[in-house]
Amino acid sequence: MTPAETIGVLAERLDTAQTSRTDTPSLADTHEFGIDDAYAIQAALLARREARGERIVGVKLGFTSKAKMAQMGVSDVIVGRLTDEMRIADGDDVDLSRFIHPKAEPEVAYRLCRDVDLDDPLTDIESCVDALAPAIEIIDSRYRDFRFTYTDVVADNTSAAGFVIGPWRPVESVANRAVRLRTGETEAVGSTAAILGDPVHALHALLDMCRRRRIPLRAGQVVLAGAATAAVPLAAGVTTCEVAGIGSVTLKGL
Repeated sequence: MTPAETIGVLAERLDTAQTSRTDTPSLADTHEFGIDDAYAIQAALLARREARGERIVGVKLGFTSKAKMAQMGVSDVIVGRLTDEMRIADGDDVDLSRFIHPKAEPEVAYRLCRDVDLDDPLTDIESCVDALAPAIEIIDSRYRDFRFTYTDVVADNTSAAGFVIGPWRPVESVANRAVRLRTGETEAVGSTAAILGDPVHALHALLDMCRRRRIPLRAGQVVLAGAATAAVPLAAGVTTCEVAGIGSVTLKGL
């Protein structure tokens, strides 16, 4: 793949799938493309959203589970962007019809207190964070039957669809904290250790990826460090994520 036109066409296809809530076949079914192309498609996809007035308010990490990396045959995390249209207030109602096939993941969120200098090799990413919170990410792969490749996921902005942040609190170690997610009749239990061994490691992985992909990290942005359990289908009713020692966050699916 080369032509910028092709990248634009594939970004439009994913954008249309999201806005029309209609799934689409894997891009890899018809196009051969690598990870550089995938991030170029993601950037074109975000540009379309920004042109409609959305603002980028954060970033998210994917494939922070060793098991998921092995399953996908990769050794790197992936990065997607969060926009203000994806943000849901703690406890708010969420119209599930705005998604195709939404799933929920329990996460730890960090808040950036200053711009991150990607060009300074001495940048201390941990010093750029001033708060953390429990969070729920809504993922909604735009691909039919959840059939996709590694590059498909990156192109699709890592399936980002929504996020809810609980109360912010001062930064502390959250290594190996118990995590519980409840949605409908489903409960998922895990540990923050599933996030690269410790969520703080996700910050360092993020810095590395953002340097390579030239993704800006700005003061005030949210960082979703990765899922502490496997994703579960988002059900109608109350969904709650609890992270031991740092609190809980909820949303209500309608």
